[in-house]
Amino acid sequence: MSGIEVDGRLSIPESELEWEFARSSGPGGQNVNKVETKATLRFDVFHSRSLTDEQRQRIIEHLGTRMTKGGVLRVVSQRHRTQVANQRAATERFVELLREALRERVVRHETKVPTRVRRARLEDKRRRARVKQLRARTDDDG
Repeated sequence: MSGIEVDGRLSIPESELEWEFARSSGPGGQNVNKVETKATLRFDVFHSRSLTDEQRQRIIEHLGTRMTKGGVLRVVSQRHRTQVANQRAATERFVELLREALRERVVRHETKVPTRVRRARLEDKRRRARVKQLRARTDDDG
């Protein structure tokens, strides 16, 4: 059974993907009104057997806005003139989206600003304030 290799830990079988083809609004010349070149890939995230619970949760968190209420992820391509090219483009985009959603995020630990740096910044502010104060008009300038 063939599948789509997302990364080393995840491969999605073709049987879990649903394809739909329709007339495209993009380029195509005389074919545009009679050939169904627009490709829509559907993947049911909620009911997929190839995803672990952790993977499913990450995909829902990162791609939730691209999914239907029933948990189906849709990827559409109509950029190319042929059905095969659009199908390939939709598949590539699907893999990109899943890789990005499943990518390990590095947790950023907040660091403290060193005391020396903080003092230097405040001293610089005081120096600038003094310079500006010396430029200010006095009552005698009138």
